[in-house]
Amino acid sequence: MMEKIDLVTAAFVIKNNKLLLVHHTKLDKWLPPGGHIEANETPDESIIREIREETGLEAEFVQKEELSKDDQDNIITQLALPFYANVHNVGDHNHACLFYLCRVKDEKVTISHESKGFKWVEYDELLSSQDVPSDVKKIGKLAFEKIK
Repeated sequence: MMEKIDLVTAAFVIKNNKLLLVHHTKLDKWLPPGGHIEANETPDESIIREIREETGLEAEFVQKEELSKDDQDNIITQLALPFYANVHNVGDHNHACLFYLCRVKDEKVTISHESKGFKWVEYDELLSSQDVPSDVKKIGKLAFEKIK
């Protein structure tokens, strides 16, 4: 039997050389903000909504390529470019995840019911942390490298 795969987004939000992680209530892990893409929602809309719902922060994309107006023809909207993508297991099903680099104007986080807490971590703290999953560390390392 083929495992169920849901399409999801996640954001590596970096501000002042620190990465935002939330302590996910259901999975009991420190993760970047993110979640399922809803019906009739683009990945861009999904991640901006998820960041707002989970942290109260307004975010914008770091990597968003724009064509000139003359080159758009049929294009309705241009989407941000994920800096990484994978399929990973979350227990009872898999997630096909698009990871984005985002920035926020504010650092004042308001935690939702989906999270037990949050923390801003520096590069060295991320890599040495015992309570951050190894895949989050590796993708976070890539995020820090891309943002410089």
